[in-house]
Amino acid sequence: MVITQVRIRSIAGFLIALFVLFSFIGCRKGAAVKDADQTAADQNATETNTADPTNTESIKTGIKPIADDQVAVIETESYGNIVIELYPNIAPLMVERFKKLIGEGFYDGTTFHRINADTGLIQGGDPLSRDDDPNNDGEGDSKYPNLPGEFSDIPFEPGMVGAARREAEPDAEGHSGGLTEEQARDSANCQFFITLKRQPDYDEDYTLFGKVIEGLSGAEILMRAPVEGETETPADKIVIKKITLQPRRRWPQ
Repeated sequence: MVITQVRIRSIAGFLIALFVLFSFIGCRKGAAVKDADQTAADQNATETNTADPTNTESIKTGIKPIADDQVAVIETESYGNIVIELYPNIAPLMVERFKKLIGEGFYDGTTFHRINADTGLIQGGDPLSRDDDPNNDGEGDSKYPNLPGEFSDIPFEPGMVGAARREAEPDAEGHSGGLTEEQARDSANCQFFITLKRQPDYDEDYTLFGKVIEGLSGAEILMRAPVEGETETPADKIVIKKITLQPRRRWPQ
């Protein structure tokens, strides 16, 4: 009788142990499936949210520009100073690059090599504009790599400052050639432009990183300077003597 009870207890214990073991395996199997499903969901989410220059999700919207504690003061030979406040919360990479180049004296002696009174645009900052060959103006870069586009929904209105970039290069059949549209949108480097008329075509397509807060009238006069024939090349060099960084609190004066 004692032996029978022991056997029964042993069998019962063995069955309970088996039940616990299979329950544990079943739970782990279910957890593995759930983890796999979650991993797939996370991967899909990551792929969906990957930044794409042509995707509106990569455009900053509804953000109010916050001025940097320094302004860039462009000193010209004939058109006075143009003072630009910078927006690091909108375009941190371009603002950082602009300030770095200013600190190195990169822009000193360059020119506003492109002006257009019809479209309301002036452009400068090309190191190649220091020479006497206007044909290479607009082609120069700094020694630093190009920057990705930092697009926002802030409109290019009069006085806005943007980062110049290259255009896509289609081939003879209209297909993309040496530079795709995506590559072109990520080709800002050192050159900049100021819009003096509303430019809706530039909205969300060029990096906006600042605004003129003083010297806008001088910039408008500069924009109307004589040009060579029907080009955008100034007839006489419009030299940037230097660009300096100064405390924001001093401006406007």
